[in-house]
Amino acid sequence: MTKLWGGRFQKEIDQQMLSFHSSLFFDRRLLFQDLRGSAAHARMLGGTGIIPREDADALVTGLAQLADDLRDRRAELPAGAEDVHSAVEQLLTERLGAVAGKLHTGRSRNDQVALDLRLYLKEEIEKTLGLLGALAGQLLNLAGEHVETVCPGYTHLQRAQPVNLAHHLLAYVEMFFRDLERFRDCYRRTDVLPLGAGALAGSGFPLDRHLVARELGFARVSENSMDAVSDRDFAVEFTFCASLAMVHLSRLGEELVLWSSGEFSFVEIDDAYATGSSMMPQKKNPDAAELVRGKTGRVCGDLVALLTVLKGLPLTYNKDLQEDKEAVFDASDTLTACLPVMTGMLGGLRVNKESMRRAAGRGFTNATDLADYLAGRGVPFRTAHELTGQIVLYALREQKTLEELSLAELRRFWPGFDDEVFVRLRVEECVRVRQIYGGPAPQRVREALERARMRLADLTVSPERGEA
Repeated sequence: MTKLWGGRFQKEIDQQMLSFHSSLFFDRRLLFQDLRGSAAHARMLGGTGIIPREDADALVTGLAQLADDLRDRRAELPAGAEDVHSAVEQLLTERLGAVAGKLHTGRSRNDQVALDLRLYLKEEIEKTLGLLGALAGQLLNLAGEHVETVCPGYTHLQRAQPVNLAHHLLAYVEMFFRDLERFRDCYRRTDVLPLGAGALAGSGFPLDRHLVARELGFARVSENSMDAVSDRDFAVEFTFCASLAMVHLSRLGEELVLWSSGEFSFVEIDDAYATGSSMMPQKKNPDAAELVRGKTGRVCGDLVALLTVLKGLPLTYNKDLQEDKEAVFDASDTLTACLPVMTGMLGGLRVNKESMRRAAGRGFTNATDLADYLAGRGVPFRTAHELTGQIVLYALREQKTLEELSLAELRRFWPGFDDEVFVRLRVEECVRVRQIYGGPAPQRVREALERARMRLADLTVSPERGEA
């Protein structure tokens, strides 16, 4: 096919080079963003008198018909095209003739591809916000059912202090809230129109960039034409946001893998989100959680790949930037595949409250509360900590829990112990007394749930757009 740039060349491009150079097999994903941006550009060209109004109308009508035909598969992109932009121009030329050549007036593929990618990512961010919101909502629903479900909290994967399951789940809600905030902030920096920057130096035509921005729903117009065509910060930022969201999903997936094991038996994953073994008939494997955990590496890899592409590029556009899209597409595809799977898995999760309660009562998780009991009676905390450690060592030797020690045994270490200590050592009481804001006491957790539901409503509204 005729190239968009062939005028100064005397030889045809090598076929291996053409295949190596072509990006159509992946940037075809930007097809409808390209058509939409081209239609807005054509209307602006006609509205400003840069091209005759009738030519602009013909271009807009031709682009709309082409979009319908491509959507309904009555037309196909030419396989030999370099990229989606040249493919669209070839199809439009076949339909409209020479007038199609006026569409590129005042425009370069450099600002065109930057526009397409920004339009695409704005849509992907909107979709991601909805999926993240659904996941956070599912976690809130599950947390609401388990405000009184006592479970062990861990440090170093060792039982540390008792909490409740709702408080544990709300920690993940906070992670995903931060993801929502990051994606919303990323949207703001993506919401900038680059079209009109040309190849790098703008255009001598009186383009109305603000008119195009308003039509395409951009809040702002880029301030510098050189930056506009070379900037991929927004793509890096999107991929970083996706990477961190995947890390949070991976952490949650890891806990579900652990909790569903026989060693923990805290939860059972619904059959719809588990698989079996081809050899061992008894097996029920948490494959969904494991796959989410495994796919995190590829999204983090997408981020590293994109940063590496950008790290040594001089201004302005370089062909290296063709490598940005596959990383961005993969990061978005992977995240938006994992989010609904995790949401569905949580929706069918069965919690073994008794197993969690038993685990919370073992491993001396109430030792800190014993030290607090002593400190509350005037014993310096460092002394209380030392005494409690000695009591724990004694209980280990006697093969008893702290609650199973008698008052007489406790008084060997400190004579001021009274019967109230046994109330304080109950794991439910250990949780209840932590009334501090942000703590696990059931009343505080119920309040946190209400606040979280209100925050979720705010975070999942469509990102605000300003005036171009």
